[in-house]
Amino acid sequence: MRLSTSLGLTLGALAAANVVAHRVAPRAGVPIGGAVVVGLGLITRSAGLTPAELGLDPRTWRSGLRWGAGSAGLVAAGYGAALTIPAVRRAVPPSGGSRSRAVLRAAVTIPLTTVVPEEFAFRGVLLGLLVRHPATVGSGRCAAIASSILFGLWHLLPAMGSGPANETVIGVVGTGPRGIAIRVTGTALVTAVSGLLMCQVRLRSGSLLAPALAHWAVNGIGELVASVQ
Repeated sequence: MRLSTSLGLTLGALAAANVVAHRVAPRAGVPIGGAVVVGLGLITRSAGLTPAELGLDPRTWRSGLRWGAGSAGLVAAGYGAALTIPAVRRAVPPSGGSRSRAVLRAAVTIPLTTVVPEEFAFRGVLLGLLVRHPATVGSGRCAAIASSILFGLWHLLPAMGSGPANETVIGVVGTGPRGIAIRVTGTALVTAVSGLLMCQVRLRSGSLLAPALAHWAVNGIGELVASVQ
């Protein structure tokens, strides 16, 4: 399968999944995440991407675990440092549920609905396709930038919705058109930058396990922190 066809199918599948997840069936995150992984897996098979190009080579697992654990440790330390600041503690929105529910979300829901499908899509499939054909984007660095920009755009619909994190931002920027623009633009920029960092972790470790652990730390530990507020 040609690169342009593979990229087109990948982007189309991700766009459809994003709309379904956030506008059609917002409570069907687990099956949607599974469908994304299966669908993109079929595309990569047709495109001929190898496990190494996807970051799934078992020989890189040790490196991925080392880089991922280090990244997760930095995230955890960042949360800990932030929570020592009273203003930050007050700004952290409560999860709205029990601690046991927060643990379930951190251990099961977040990995299945967010970490696994997003990492496979953006640091696995898209990055693998673009790195294999560097002439398309210029270099491996440009491939990481392109993947990260798409990762930022992926978060536009969630930024327009509700949820504790969005409610916190709304409390700062307001609910009017200007506030919405600031919230959506800020979300896209922050997630694009985080995507670029995770791309670097993925490329340096050679393993998709590394950014997956970092990604889980951001979302999963954040969920646990909110549950104790």
